[in-house]
Amino acid sequence: MADGRSAANKAVETMGHKATPTRKLKKEQAGSSPTMERRAGQQAGTRQKLGSPKVRAHIEKGISELQGLHKLLLSSEIDPDVLVDFRDALNRVRNTAWAAQQFVVRKESGQGSSSVRSLLTGERIRVTYQLCQALGDDLKRTDIEFQAGSLVQLQEVTKALTERLERIIKRLG
Repeated sequence: MADGRSAANKAVETMGHKATPTRKLKKEQAGSSPTMERRAGQQAGTRQKLGSPKVRAHIEKGISELQGLHKLLLSSEIDPDVLVDFRDALNRVRNTAWAAQQFVVRKESGQGSSSVRSLLTGERIRVTYQLCQALGDDLKRTDIEFQAGSLVQLQEVTKALTERLERIIKRLG
């Protein structure tokens, strides 16, 4: 970011709250956790590290930002709609991370990965359903100004998707 603030901090600031600076992961956490045990096993050489260092650094930065958001969520009142959107985004990331982990595990063990793709597609279907429900509610409102171009694009893509869905449903049923 040009001004050094993270996207998460900027998002929180736009909600009317000043974001607390993110902090590095604390290594001196009390007790042992499954994550710490897994890291210890990895450091002992029981598992090879995969992925680029850039991806790893980006994920670690995200973890740190989430920890900062955790503290902010506990100490502030936030618009319930923003919290719903935030939870939905976290659930998508959590489910995608789980599917990615399954992919890596199956790849390492020589198993196929088609079921992981099916899981990800199922997750996208679930999220799309929720977005359609929320968008349907938004379209009923009179206090929202819509742009005709965006609505036309949405109508075109949903029409094409509906036609594909009808073909697949006929094939399945």
